[in-house]
Amino acid sequence: MKSMKHVLLLTVMTMVVFTSACGKSNDTSGSDAANEPAAGSNNSANAAEETIDINAKYDPAITVTAIRDQDPSMAFKEGDDFENNNWTKAYADELGITLKYDWIAPSDQYYEKLNVAIASGDIPDIMKVNGAQLKQLVDADLIADLTDVYNKYASELTKKSIEMGPLAKASATFDGKLMAIPPDEGSFEGGVSLMYIRADWLKKLNLEAPKTWAELEKVMDAFVNQDPDGNGKKDTFGMGLTKDLYKNGVAEATGVFNAFGAQPYTWVTQADGTIGYGGIQPEVREALLKLQEMKNKGLIDREFGVKDSGKVGEDYANNRIGVNFGALWNPLWPLQDSVTKNADADWVVLPGISATDKPVQYTGALEFNEYMVVSKKMEHPEALIKLLNISQEKLYGGKADPKVFHTEIVGDKEYAHFKENVMMVKGSDPIGNYGHYKKVISALDSKDATPLNPEEKGYYDKIVAFQGGDRTTWGTVRVFGTESAYSVLDGIYQNKEQNINFTKFYGSKTKTMAEKMATLDKMQKEVFTKIILGSPIEEFDKFVADWKKLGGDQITQEVAEWAAQQSK
Repeated sequence: MKSMKHVLLLTVMTMVVFTSACGKSNDTSGSDAANEPAAGSNNSANAAEETIDINAKYDPAITVTAIRDQDPSMAFKEGDDFENNNWTKAYADELGITLKYDWIAPSDQYYEKLNVAIASGDIPDIMKVNGAQLKQLVDADLIADLTDVYNKYASELTKKSIEMGPLAKASATFDGKLMAIPPDEGSFEGGVSLMYIRADWLKKLNLEAPKTWAELEKVMDAFVNQDPDGNGKKDTFGMGLTKDLYKNGVAEATGVFNAFGAQPYTWVTQADGTIGYGGIQPEVREALLKLQEMKNKGLIDREFGVKDSGKVGEDYANNRIGVNFGALWNPLWPLQDSVTKNADADWVVLPGISATDKPVQYTGALEFNEYMVVSKKMEHPEALIKLLNISQEKLYGGKADPKVFHTEIVGDKEYAHFKENVMMVKGSDPIGNYGHYKKVISALDSKDATPLNPEEKGYYDKIVAFQGGDRTTWGTVRVFGTESAYSVLDGIYQNKEQNINFTKFYGSKTKTMAEKMATLDKMQKEVFTKIILGSPIEEFDKFVADWKKLGGDQITQEVAEWAAQQSK
């Protein structure tokens, strides 16, 4: 077996290079897919050899039941809803699939309601599940083996999407059987915590962009004590922070943890070569001490413990915070609000800064916890693959139409038809956002946008609009432009001394993880928050002991057993 380092390097490289197709499409003839044998059937050899038209429309049409979650911010144009929109119309018109939702729950209640449905055995044809639920469904033999239907029906774009994420696919595979459509592995770079600083405040206070941790603290102190917003009040903070601390992408403490070489929520290689949980390592203790010190100096809002990302986003917009550690998409939100609301506001994006004599150790978000599965009772399990095929084609194929299937503009309003919001099943972008960035930069340099696809042309047009004075498109410039989050990531990729640390455990949740990890995570966040707010650092030592005793040691043992299986 290839080493984990080699596999992870391969994963990163697939984000940089538009690779050749991993599988050859069987889109050759006009046979009706609705009449094909179900997955795993042992019909005659002639049936097995029959050529399949993966695009064939079901005739008569079939109804596929599903469930889904709904983000509270989701809005539809008049006359549309989850069962009547551009996507469901395409499913019906092109595939002969009518999508019917058994229920729709708020996002924060979805998995809890799904647990009740699983316990009762009342599950729909297709559904989204988390890692623990996937394992539960596999163990209960309630979901279909998708191996055959994937091999037979997946389009070239779909296979490219799945195969570019070998670790994600492995997490959805049990005993050699593909039991789910895995999540997008290619989006790991979205979790790397970058540093954003108010460039206009630096200029006003005659400060340079910091290159060392000491310089960063000096900048944050100036942002607190030298009235950078010019209102004559001491009402600004150095660094934004939310009650979630990390993993939410906005105003995170992750950048501080990474500065000390800490990986607070992933699995790491320990000094003895074994896999251990990052949240209990000594580097975390040092980072918590620094965060406590920063809070005591007023560099962090003392009320962070009751603020979610939305509230902190308001602080950015209202000129209250000058430093943000967050995901590459932060310029689009919440920083765009800062620039839109304040005529002089500007943010520069920079790589992280080390607080030790070692390079920054970035956390790469490679956590797989969202899968699409098919009920074992479903008559046409291949319908899930066909839904994924059409999703890939409408977003990334040669005839992609992002104005209809990404974001639809009606009058002066934008209605989200983006994959996470309306699509029943989504796949990965075969080229990835990093690939889009490289193409957009090339087009800007050459002033030739003809090689760009519709999505890339959209980014290009917004950057050109900003150059013409439209500050409402600033966020796109700082994500995809020449001085952007992706340009910083590009530098991180090229810097041999810096490292993006991926979790060393990427399988589906172990038995004890499924039972106890949520409780352990909650305890961890509560203890870390109390320490930052002023509790003695010895509380961390107690947390480590409690974590081990309350299930952590057993989970670590199960992770070691999983790792031993991977090395065979």
